[in-house]
Amino acid sequence: MDIGNPIDFTGRAVIVTGGTKGIGAAIAEAFLAAGAEVLVCGRGEPPELPVSGARRAHFRSADVRDPAAAAGLADAAVRRFGRLDVLVNNAGGSPDADAATVSPRFVEKIVALNLLAPFYVSQAANRIMQGQRDGGSIVNIGSVSAHTPQPGTAAYTAAKAGLLGLTRALALEWAPKVRVNHVTTGLVRTQSAASVYGEDGGTAVAGVVPMRRMAAPDDVARACLYLAGSLAGYVNGADLAVHGGGEVPARFLAAKGGPGDGGDGPGEPRPLEPR
Repeated sequence: MDIGNPIDFTGRAVIVTGGTKGIGAAIAEAFLAAGAEVLVCGRGEPPELPVSGARRAHFRSADVRDPAAAAGLADAAVRRFGRLDVLVNNAGGSPDADAATVSPRFVEKIVALNLLAPFYVSQAANRIMQGQRDGGSIVNIGSVSAHTPQPGTAAYTAAKAGLLGLTRALALEWAPKVRVNHVTTGLVRTQSAASVYGEDGGTAVAGVVPMRRMAAPDDVARACLYLAGSLAGYVNGADLAVHGGGEVPARFLAAKGGPGDGGDGPGEPRPLEPR
């Protein structure tokens, strides 16, 4: 069996939404390092773009909550690269909010960013990929909140649960040309971790994770390389957990007197801006 180099994306074109910082930037850099041409988007141009060696990502300003902007993003990739092989729907997030008092406008914006936007960009990408001989791959970046809700995240949890369901539905409809998969992320140490997890940037929180550390953005990026590459050629509609084993149950921590290197902490970071 010859699968070639499973992480060689030379000649391939990739879109990463929310790919200008945090997890998204790490994903973009991983694909650049693997040889791909990469287009990232955000609502405002960043001071720096993801780079790998002498290779740099391209940028397009787009609010992917707008269906026209989402379609324009996919079309821009084709105009620049001549094709579109991989879409990573990474843009998302939410601040904590009390479900009893949160405004309808807030709920609408969170659902639009975390569920509707991936739907719109995926539709546009699928239209292009279905016409290519090699089809394409879509990877949706989800959250443990889709499986285990946490206080203050009702709208976000509902949207992320919807994203997981959407992944499975699209995988059924768009195969065999287009594979659609999902990555469940847990605690991730991004640049914003200090403000979310405390002054130690999450060192204490890591004590509730079986792997005894929070994920690095590169951990999520490598999962995307796998799902988009030839090793995952028969993987479709999957949910790949990148959370270090989840979180140790509270009853176990209580019996042991708490985590070995710190106390309990909040859930994953949920910044309003794309990750």
